[in-house]
Amino acid sequence: MAGAAFAQALESLSIVTQGGQKRSFQVEVARNDADRAQGLMFRRSMAPDRGMLFDFGRVEPVSMWMQNTYLSLDMLFIRQDGTIARIAANTEPLSTRTISSGEPVLAVLELNAGTAAELGIKPGDRVEHPIFKR
Repeated sequence: MAGAAFAQALESLSIVTQGGQKRSFQVEVARNDADRAQGLMFRRSMAPDRGMLFDFGRVEPVSMWMQNTYLSLDMLFIRQDGTIARIAANTEPLSTRTISSGEPVLAVLELNAGTAAELGIKPGDRVEHPIFKR
């Protein structure tokens, strides 16, 4: 299965809400063009505490899409300091419509659709992972 070929070691990531609640996830990190292009394509399920972090290596406007992605996702667009700039919730599976970051960002975190709403994650909350500088 194509999606399984990307599977790699998981890294810890936390999201701290403005109210002080901390939510932990185990994420795959896509650090190169090939891994970012593959993303979560062809996967049929993902555990509730899992996700994928797209590290773009520099701050720039980014666009994502859902081509060949069967899972509906929440996309969290993250600034260099780790704050969430924007959330595209409940993305449409298999869509080729582009989803823009709305501003320059360093990374995008993909979680199962509905996770942000369920856990009260909002723009302004902070993502903790080694790629984000303080």
